[in-house]
Amino acid sequence: QVQLVESGGGLVQAGGSLRLSCAASGRTISTYTMGWFRQAPGKEREFVAGITWSGGRTYYADSVKGRFSISRDNAKNTVYLQMNSLKPEDTDVYYCAADSVGGRLLLIRRSLYEYDYWGQGTQVTVSS
Repeated sequence: QVQLVESGGGLVQAGGSLRLSCAASGRTISTYTMGWFRQAPGKEREFVAGITWSGGRTYYADSVKGRFSISRDNAKNTVYLQMNSLKPEDTDVYYCAADSVGGRLLLIRRSLYEYDYWGQGTQVTVSS
């Protein structure tokens, strides 16, 4: 079992930055593809960014490309999401997730149903 805990969310003005962290415990995540998703009330959870187990490849949703950056430190069992140039429409609860099959196949899958483990989420609010 993998436990994931997100942190770093908060309230920020438009144009500002936040860095989210996702700390894993229970098992190493070094063989998992890791993803960040976000969800607004009443909407389906959507893919934001993903990173392969080695960190060698990343993928971003069009809405965040050029503004967000995903990275990982396998020695610390932690994944990060650096969010710059934040917009009010980035306001959501952000979740990290681990995908074991994606890890083995070196895939970054965008469907939330492909991910095995989830954190509890951290709220990001961007004011205009």
